[in-house]
Amino acid sequence: MTQAVTIRRDGDIFQARMFWLRAARLLLPDTDIQRVGFEIGPKSFDDIWVDFQPGRARRDQYGAPLVREHAQCKWHSTPGTFGYADLIDPEFINANAKSLLQRAHGAHGLLPTGAAGVRFKLVTNWQIGREDPLRLMVGTRSSALRVDRLFATKTDNSGAGAVRKLWREHLGIDEDALEAFAPALAFGGSWHSLDELRDHLDLLFLSSGLRRVSSHESAFFYDDLIFQWMGQGRLEFDADTFRKACVSEGLLATQAGRSFSIGVKSFEHPFDPLEDRCTEVLDLTSEFDDRFIRDEHDWSVKLYPALKSFLTAAATFAPRLQVVFDTHTSLAFAAGSVLNLKSGRAIDIEQRTVGQAIWSADDRPPEASWPTFDVETIDLAGGKNDVAIAIGLTHEIAADVRAYVAKALPEVGQVLVCRPTSGSGAQSVVCGRHAFDLAADVTTKIRTAKAGKSGSLVHLFIAAPNGFTFFLGQRQALIGRLTLYEFDFQADRSGSYTPSLSMPFEGI
Repeated sequence: MTQAVTIRRDGDIFQARMFWLRAARLLLPDTDIQRVGFEIGPKSFDDIWVDFQPGRARRDQYGAPLVREHAQCKWHSTPGTFGYADLIDPEFINANAKSLLQRAHGAHGLLPTGAAGVRFKLVTNWQIGREDPLRLMVGTRSSALRVDRLFATKTDNSGAGAVRKLWREHLGIDEDALEAFAPALAFGGSWHSLDELRDHLDLLFLSSGLRRVSSHESAFFYDDLIFQWMGQGRLEFDADTFRKACVSEGLLATQAGRSFSIGVKSFEHPFDPLEDRCTEVLDLTSEFDDRFIRDEHDWSVKLYPALKSFLTAAATFAPRLQVVFDTHTSLAFAAGSVLNLKSGRAIDIEQRTVGQAIWSADDRPPEASWPTFDVETIDLAGGKNDVAIAIGLTHEIAADVRAYVAKALPEVGQVLVCRPTSGSGAQSVVCGRHAFDLAADVTTKIRTAKAGKSGSLVHLFIAAPNGFTFFLGQRQALIGRLTLYEFDFQADRSGSYTPSLSMPFEGI
């Protein structure tokens, strides 16, 4: 009995924290959220909903602005996965009669004919099964169902066809009706624990001016407060009514407790959108199809100019910036080249490693026990001038880099493999000061490798936290001419590297 109560209570906490992740954004300047609702809305799909500000809303999987998003929250007490067949099973969401798919379809049917921009999203701590056909149909950028992939085949004799057949028969609709309904579906999996969600909220509260709760305190009163409001009939909030509710509860911190934070994203975090807690966000996701850029030329033609303009404006506004990167490695490096060592700005970087941390170049005194770089130098036949640098802090990349160099970069005469003395891994970089010092060290090693090689180009391959990559980018002028590379980790295309940014840029 005690375990059942705990599981039910944890489910309520999960839903409450999903609400606060959205509602606190009502307090941000120029927020993209207009209204937030809790346990109110279309029958059977009413856990949380959000109305977006016209002209400021994020884009859906096809680039159209979102108008509203309904979220159905489902917390599981143990790790697990789900698939397309679970969506027709009422027990998957602890229901007696209607499945999640039926609930979403019923809510969708209440919309005016032809209504667009409304999304029905499952928010759960389970992931889509690796072998389930649904996994390949959900965009990693938006978490939304990719209808082009669902309808990629003509018959039912395929993975996509099996999904369509099961859903059609369950809903009692034809193929055209399914195609009209499917774009509204999204599946937002989260691997974060309830404690990690609390960490996310702490950062958002810092930005939005809400009173923070110290991490050593067991009680997190925000979890219960929304249910108290629900009992009072306060279920829907806009910016004005939410601020008044927070004032009445004494939730607003002093202005001194607020900070200016910015975010840059080239892909959408599946659970934690930067708009939740950043004052300003540069959204580059429309230039990508999942993790792949739509046009290779756009790295330099569109992305870098947009990044430079955004960061320069932010640096003008504040002498110290807190930056969050949900970006490809190349953009974190490019950001460092803009906010370089001579920019005169102190930078705090929110780093997602194991949990979350704020990294800065001065966050801790250096310690002799921290891992350093162990460098392996590989001289290639031909004695060409270019140098390839393989930095494997989070995982080993030497074999992949050597294979790519052998296949595509005949001008490279030397490969430097830089590994942490502790071995590659998610915890090989301890803090911001450690990342800053490692960046300085590898810069010196690159300059030494280039010495005496006139006109040499550095080919830079990085598997590292974005905090390290940013600090390395701050030293781009010391490194000189270079090209960055992105890796196809999921082997969706080449399964190898492709060139991205080349620096410095002429005329920019």
